[in-house]
Formats: sequence, C-alpha cells, structure tokens
Amino acid sequence: MAMKESYVTVDGEYEEVTVIEKSKFITHVKHVSSEEEARSFIERINKKYYDATHNCYAYIADKEGTVFRFSDDGEPQGTAGIPMLEAIKNGGVSEVTVAVTRYFGGIKLGAGGLVRAYSGCTASALKNAKKKELFLSSFYTLSCGYEYYKSVLKLFSGAKDYYIKGQDFSDGVKVEFAVKVSAEKTLKEKITETFSGRLVPEKTGEGYGEYK
Repeated sequence: MAMKESYVTVDGEYEEVTVIEKSKFITHVKHVSSEEEARSFIERINKKYYDATHNCYAYIADKEGTVFRFSDDGEPQGTAGIPMLEAIKNGGVSEVTVAVTRYFGGIKLGAGGLVRAYSGCTASALKNAKKKELFLSSFYTLSCGYEYYKSVLKLFSGAKDYYIKGQDFSDGVKVEFAVKVSAEKTLKEKITETFSGRLVPEKTGEGYGEYK
C-alpha cells in the first residue's frame, strides 16, 4: 500500500463535557500511533470512570484507516460505537481514539437520540481538539566540517518544507534533517548548488514529519 502524502491527527489529549437531557457525557480524545496505545487509553478511561453508566469508544489506530474498533458498552446495539466511528471518519482524522463516558440522568434518549448524542459529542470534541498535519518525509544526515556549519543552518532557516531534527558534534558536524518528499529533489539540488557539490546528504529513512 502506497504511503499517504499527509494525514491529520489530534495533538495530545482533549476532553469536553456535554449535558443532554440530564445525562452527562464526557468525551475524551487522544492521539494514538498503535492499537496497543488505543486499548491502553480505553483501559485508563474505564478505570477512572468505573462508576459511569457507559464508557463507549471508537478508534482508528493507523494512518490509512484500516485498523479500527468500536464498542457500545451496553448501550443499544449500533447507537454509540458506530456513530462515533463515523464521526471520526467524517472529521478527516486518523491515529485517534475517542471514548465517551455517560452518566445516565434519568431520561431515556431513544435510539435516535443516542446516535445524535454520541456522534455529536465525538464530532464536537474532534472539532475543538488541537490538531496537526504530518507529511510524508525523507530523513537525511548531512556531514560537514565546522567551516560549513553556519551556512548549513542558514540554508534551513525559515524553511517550510524541511527542518533540522538533530545535530551531533562528536566527530565533525552531523546535521539530521527531514524534508517533505514533494520538496526532496529541490532541496538536494539546493545543497549541491550552495556547497558546489562538496556536501552530499545521506538518506537514512522515510516516515512522517510535522512542519511548523
């Protein structure tokens, strides 16, 4: 499967509270990078809100949207987990887990009301949570002498499509950087031109990078 050029996920964790017909809904959102992380987060919510009427959840644990799961946790079948999962998909985010804790307030919402409540809480939380976009990137190491160091920093200063990930001065200078795949050819040509071919970056891998 080809890697996506970019994807959007939530940044960290987020929580919000909604009251619907006296029932209290607490929506928890968290970025996860694996199914194990998703399950761990759900377990944490279950332990913290052990006295809740329901702790329903849905997650998409990968970038492509192929690793997903949901649970109604005792609500009528199809009224919580699936609506939450659909809200995640409609929100255009991945690598995310949403858990909705409900404390029953004494008024039954009916199947339609439950679907609207769980999907609405999920959609609202995802809309309000801080998000970030990650881009398919190539990672490189650029080795150089100290006389080139300032020029290398200048090359990366203010750039939007590439950034320095790390630096090592134990044996000369090694600058680790990430560059969007879409800008990879342009940056390599720029390095060659700037340093007249004396510096050649070594590719170390591919993955996703966050560009400020």
